[in-house]
Amino acid sequence: MNVREIIAVKNSRKLSMVTAFSYFDAKFAFEAGIDMILVGDSLGTYVMGKKDTLSVTMDEMIWSLKAVRRGAKDGFIIADMPFGSYQQSREKAVENAIAFLRHGANALKIEGGYETAELIKYLVDRGFPVMGHVGITPHHASLEGMYQIQGKDEKSIKRLIESVKNLEEAGVFAILLELVVEEVAGKLTQETSVPVLGLGSGRFCDGQFLKWHDLLGINDETEPRYVKKYANLKENIVSALKNFDRDVKEGKFPVEYHAFGGGEEV
Repeated sequence: MNVREIIAVKNSRKLSMVTAFSYFDAKFAFEAGIDMILVGDSLGTYVMGKKDTLSVTMDEMIWSLKAVRRGAKDGFIIADMPFGSYQQSREKAVENAIAFLRHGANALKIEGGYETAELIKYLVDRGFPVMGHVGITPHHASLEGMYQIQGKDEKSIKRLIESVKNLEEAGVFAILLELVVEEVAGKLTQETSVPVLGLGSGRFCDGQFLKWHDLLGINDETEPRYVKKYANLKENIVSALKNFDRDVKEGKFPVEYHAFGGGEEV
């Protein structure tokens, strides 16, 4: 995939996107045919065990991005601009955007609509492909201490319409809608020329996004209603570890097959 192909897909088929944070995450996502891989700043909560995403740094994001690129050598990878990486100045935003592209990203994702559209246009005009992100945005939700469905009243709907329009005019190649009322998300999708991907925003978006640990059933700390679990890997992983622990303690592992004689190679 590339930016032109992603835009061209609108109205012809749905797009898929998942997070990936490491080599095997990305390798498996690419082998499965996932269209876009997001190295999200949810790295902080899902991998590092932080309480929110606000303290995730550029260095941490780049470490993860490099691993993901090794796993999905030909995949379309989007890097999430973490909190503090673009708010300080345009120059700092450009510096961090360059760092992401140099370390393997095909595009960037920036949270916010009307409030970040001017910066996004500045980056797009300088050749940086950007995905927008409106609705519930984790940076704002973490600062305000709450997650609320967007598009439930006229004020919220007006803000969403304005944000999506501003992002489209700024030149984004796609928009992520997070936790938006389904009918509102459908209207925004229909009236926007670029693909709109949904996260908890219903059936009518141009594509869908889920986080790796949610869809695979690894996350056992939250269970959002909008997530469909396609596996229960937490149960499988814990069971496998218990079996290993039992076999070690009972002397059943390793057996002769797992050991090497003096003349053998690995």
